[in-house]
Amino acid sequence: MKNTKNFISDLILLINNNIESHLKIDDIAIKSGYSKWHLQRLFLAETGQTLGHFIRERKLILIADKLITSNEPLINLAIKYGFDSQQSFTRAFHKKYQLPPQKYRKTFSRHHSADGK
Repeated sequence: MKNTKNFISDLILLINNNIESHLKIDDIAIKSGYSKWHLQRLFLAETGQTLGHFIRERKLILIADKLITSNEPLINLAIKYGFDSQQSFTRAFHKKYQLPPQKYRKTFSRHHSADGK
């Protein structure tokens, strides 16, 4: 059996390298060679969080960075990072950052001009 720590590190690398693709746990399980159930159990035991939660959090962190470093429309970011809709993206983002994405962008954006545009 593979060393679990190394396996999880490799798995995290795989996720990070493919974060803009529409990652599905089923696809990750196939690539890993483990069943979906066993993969999720290993990931939770090693990291303390579910695989789905890890992927969503990683996407939200990257989107938060894009919000303050680019002017890419919210809907494009939501689609690019695999959210089903702008509404589901907005809910997840607000839950993590306690601000809706548009307000987050206005508050922290490096591209935000003095006239509010």
